[in-house]
Amino acid sequence: MSRILIIEDEPRISSFVAKGLRAAGLTSAVAGTGRDGFDLALEGDFELIILDLGLPDEDGFSVLRRMRAAHIDSPVIILTARGSVEDTVTGLQNGADDYMAKPFHFDELLARVRLRLRTEDNASEASVLSHEDLEMDLLRRRVLVAGKEIELSAREFALAEAFLRNPGQVLSREQLLSRVWGYDFDPGSNVVDVYVRYLRNKLGGERFETVRGVGYRLASAR
Repeated sequence: MSRILIIEDEPRISSFVAKGLRAAGLTSAVAGTGRDGFDLALEGDFELIILDLGLPDEDGFSVLRRMRAAHIDSPVIILTARGSVEDTVTGLQNGADDYMAKPFHFDELLARVRLRLRTEDNASEASVLSHEDLEMDLLRRRVLVAGKEIELSAREFALAEAFLRNPGQVLSREQLLSRVWGYDFDPGSNVVDVYVRYLRNKLGGERFETVRGVGYRLASAR
């Protein structure tokens, strides 16, 4: 059974993640500080680490650098409220393998955990999503349109991923809120409409079709 280390100082979130992992057949240990997390990572044989950046005693980037310097090579998924492109790039440059913004949907986190736990060959096969000339590389966090790289924020990336995992399927605003904004989304928010507009501006307006009274779907580019 795979063992996961969760380094997260908010008990509500660490408990939420630990319970979800347990239900999926994965065991976990929790550390609430950077120091405790680093010590556990040194002592334990963890197959994957979920790391928050906003820890009470030190920045998560510092913990990540110390782990890599200590030759702790377990895959690391950063889980954080920081959603800027700069933070994403910094995390990946410091040795992270993936990056998820809070709030999040557990099913997406679990999918990313399982992807990282697979063998390298299987992971590479499952790491690219595509629809027509739109391509998303989940491992490198890159989006290409007709071969040209398009820069997306962490939240835009997550929303585009939800569409690419369900091409042609109508996704309601509630489904998108749950999958992308996670456990504490506001069902009355118009944030989905706002971010779909962002994706239309960056990836092509014809790709994201409005289904009146229901939601949106990734359609064929025309």
